[in-house]
Amino acid sequence: NGLVHIKNPYLDSMEEDVLYHLDLGTKTHNLPAMFGDIKFVCVGGSPNRMRAFAQFMHKELGLMGDGEDLADICAGTDRYAMYRAGPVLSISHGMGIPSISIMLHELIKLLHHAKCRDVTIIRIGTSGGLGIEAGSVVITDMAVDSSFKPQFEQVVLDDVVVRSTELDKNLAEELLACSKEIPDFRTLIGHTMCTYDFYEGQGRLDGALCSFSSEKKLKYLKRAYDAGVRNIEMESTAFAALCGLCGLKGESSCSRLR
Repeated sequence: NGLVHIKNPYLDSMEEDVLYHLDLGTKTHNLPAMFGDIKFVCVGGSPNRMRAFAQFMHKELGLMGDGEDLADICAGTDRYAMYRAGPVLSISHGMGIPSISIMLHELIKLLHHAKCRDVTIIRIGTSGGLGIEAGSVVITDMAVDSSFKPQFEQVVLDDVVVRSTELDKNLAEELLACSKEIPDFRTLIGHTMCTYDFYEGQGRLDGALCSFSSEKKLKYLKRAYDAGVRNIEMESTAFAALCGLCGLKGESSCSRLR
């Protein structure tokens, strides 16, 4: 039916659902009135970047005003920033799996309480590239972990829970087709590897710690490339797992910085 699904039987019995880190709640805000017509959600790490994206969408959609005075819907908290431009919601998620996971739990509940239908969610941001030109955009067909497996592994209480990280392939192809209209940069579909760390986890030699040789790093990155990985970041497996479980059509699209 196109609705956003929640997989928590306890929520229906709660008198109030407080979205702590978004500074929103079912008793303090009319969520259907505020967000019921949202069709697209774009998320990215930086609050400033997501504000700029919302301003860009405001202009592209031809909305009234110049977009310079867009209000941060989550201004009551300093955890995340949220802006809207017509049917498009733009939200920051910080860096790493824990940060994006908290935001997504509350965002998905927000979309559920607002009775949103047929929502598409896209993660946009920067990443480390693997064997591709600088400035290329990678559209993720599958998020993989550091062992190149399409899964998100999480410890829940004392159980290890493994969830699928496959993304919507039709959406990936649609985004690739749209990219043909913009000839300024190369766009490709590939696997995105998600790590828990920016330095050692991504094979960097310039962190405070480095427990491997340059040769081992290069062998590992070659194995990643041979497995189909084209970029590396720190959020995609959690993003793919949560979106897939809750019925959101999701995609991750990242530009290569290095």
